[in-house]
This record gives sequence, C-alpha cells and structure tokens, in this order.
Amino acid sequence: MCQPAGARRRLKEAMISSEAMSEHAQKQAARYDLLLPEDPAGARRRLKEAMISSEAMSEHAQKQAARYDLLLPEDAGFHSVFFLSLSLQYFSLHLSQFGPYRLDYSRTGRHLLVGGKKGHVACIDWQTKDLMCEMNVMETVNDVKWLHTEAMFAVAQKRWLYIYDSKGVELHCVKKFNDVLRMQFLPYHFLLATAVRQQVLLAKCRYMVTSGLDRKLKVYDIRAFKPLHSCFLPAGASCLSLSQRGLLSAATGDIVQVYQNILGSSPVSKPYMAHRLRGQIWGLAYCPFEDVLGIGHGEGFTSMIVPGAGEPNFDALDTNPYRSYEQRQEWEVKALLEKVQPELIGLHPEQLSKVDQASFEQRHKEQVEALGFDPLAKDKFKPKTKKKGRSSAGAIEKRKRKVAHEDQRDEIRQSVQERTEREKELKEKFNEKKLGNKSTLDRFRK
Repeated sequence: MCQPAGARRRLKEAMISSEAMSEHAQKQAARYDLLLPEDPAGARRRLKEAMISSEAMSEHAQKQAARYDLLLPEDAGFHSVFFLSLSLQYFSLHLSQFGPYRLDYSRTGRHLLVGGKKGHVACIDWQTKDLMCEMNVMETVNDVKWLHTEAMFAVAQKRWLYIYDSKGVELHCVKKFNDVLRMQFLPYHFLLATAVRQQVLLAKCRYMVTSGLDRKLKVYDIRAFKPLHSCFLPAGASCLSLSQRGLLSAATGDIVQVYQNILGSSPVSKPYMAHRLRGQIWGLAYCPFEDVLGIGHGEGFTSMIVPGAGEPNFDALDTNPYRSYEQRQEWEVKALLEKVQPELIGLHPEQLSKVDQASFEQRHKEQVEALGFDPLAKDKFKPKTKKKGRSSAGAIEKRKRKVAHEDQRDEIRQSVQERTEREKELKEKFNEKKLGNKSTLDRFRK
C-alpha cells in the first residue's frame, strides 16, 4: 500500500534532524576534548553515548527513507499531474448508431470535428469537452474538414458540398462540387481541394505516401519523382495520416499501426505501435501540437496516445492554441491580406523567379489598347531651363543631340547583342545537325 507524500517529507525531515544532532554531538565531543583534556570519565562517556544514539537515529531514518523510496518512486505531484494530462487527452465517444466516422482537428489542435456516414455531424472543444454544435444533415456524409479557423467547416454530403459555421448554421452550398469523397484545405492559399477518390496523401511539401490493393506502402520524393523505399503491409491500408514529427499511421481493417522514421532513406521494418479497435476504421487524424491520434470507426471515436507525434513548439503568430477571440479576428484579417495566390502552387519552386514573357506581352498590349498610349515607353527628353544665358536655342539643341546620341548607342548595343545571340543559336543548331548523335570518339572508327 502506497503511503501519502507527506510521510516521505516527515521522514526526510527526521533524517535531516538526526544528522544535524549527530553532527552537533560530534562537535560538542571535540570541544570537550579540547577544553577538558583530563575530564573525568563520566562526562566523556555521556557525550559518546549521545553521539552513538544520534548516529543510530540517523541510520534508522535513512533505512526508513530507503524503504519508502521503493513504495513512492516519483516525486509528489509529478506523477499525478502527468496522468491527469493523459486522462484528459484520452477519451472515447460511443456513437454506434450513425457511424462509421470521419474526423478532423483544427490547425490549433484544440477543436475536433466528426462526421458520421449516416448524417451525424458534431464539433467540440475536446480539451474542455464543450459541445459547440451537433446536427444531422439527413443524408450521407463522406468527409468533414475545418477551414482556416474553427469558426467554419465544410461537409462533403451525398449531393453537394456545404459550408457551416461553428453553431451549425448553413453558410453556403457549393453545387458545382458533387459526389465529393475527400477534402483537404490549404490554409495559406485559402483553397479547399476536393477529390473523388482518395489514393494518395501529400505531406511536408516534399514527400508523398501511397498505399493500394497491392499491399505496398510507398514513400515518394516529389522533387525527384521516384520512390524512396517501400514495404509490405499485412493488408492494404484504407487510411493514412502523417504527424507533425513524421510518424505515419496506417489503418487496416480494425487495426491501426504507427510507423517511425517513415520519411528517412532506410526502409521500414516493423511498426512503432499498434492498436486494435472494436469497429472498422474509417478515418485517422493527428492532433496538432499534441501526442494524440484521433480514430474514427464504426463504433464512434477514440483517441490514441502516440508519444512523440506532436510538435512541442508552436508559432503564436500563426497557430496559437490559446488565442482569444480578438486575436483570432486579427489573425484572420492578416492571413487574408497575406494570402498566397493559387497560381504559385507547383512542384518546381525555381519557376517563381522567372517571368512569363507571353503573358506579360499580352497584358501590355491590352493595357496600351485601353489607355491609348504605351505607359512603358520612354518619355522624350525635355531640357531644363537654366539661368545666366545658358538656355539659349543653340545650347538646348546641343543638349538634345547629346541625349539622342546616347539613346542611339543603346539601341545599337541592343541590336548587336540580339544578333550575336541569334548567330550563336544558328551555329549550335548547325553543329547538332552535322554531328547528329555521334560522339568525339567516332572519328577514330574506320
């Protein structure tokens, strides 16, 4: 039976007190030895008995403290606080009537959105367990996704795509998107990407993880367009999810497996963790900044503790889990002003530094037709008026001719450069046509 934390404190205080008494007795004995070199045997005997008694008390207190250390291995408070935080992170929702469930965490990691295949949709603050809204859309729900804030979320229903606020009020119905199966929101572009079939998972802006009916889990490097490594799974993974620290969770039937170092160059040999649930797994999502994996299955929702999954540090200016309502409004305005244009989405970042000459010329032509003049044309030189007789007609014409000669030199220099580049291109084409696919060693052949 474990003793309360106060018992250890009292034992340590007694041990310290006994050690202090022993040290004090030793000092007293030394003082009496100096002051009374020929002291009667009685006084010295009493001092030695007090010293022996204090040493025995100190030894007894140390033994008792060692015995209590075996029963109380952790310091008071640390053990209880640790398990209290874990108990708040782990919880399960038994929702067998409208499952299986898809789920999504907000970017701050504080809010949870769940959607049942039979129409049940709910969003909660999972840390405080406060229910924000709950409703039934009365048709099939294929996927749910938070938008840029926890104030709005999207639901891919059987017919169309709907946008709701955190109170469950319908804000918009996008009828151009029908039969949507999966969704992904791009926070820096404010774009909601949809797909008819979920086959791949993009992550880290560099890597892609795929899984199919061939029971192979492949990791691709998007920049090189080739797989880094692959491994076999017991069965094809129906759901994939990557954490902020690179842990991959793969769901196969009612079993979820967590793999470590999946983005490295070495192949994956065995899972880091595994967990079996009661129902068929339909959705996986890692909670940002927490070591929590949310699992949606046929019996409802379950959270799984995965040590090392979440990023321990967060950017308070980007995703702050503790921001207030005013801070969220200020962040939303700033994010809209700094929104990245969708034209910048691409696999080749070096193209961002190049100029699309065809588009530039077309826009320039339309601008000239609209304005009636070329805004990029160089204005004619107008000499400034100078004092003390230096603005005579002859001086002004002389300055005009000087500027005209400089412009003419620039035009000649530009034309010469263009002609040199054109001749170089013609020479390269001629050499390619003459040599063909021959190498420099072909001239030694007979």
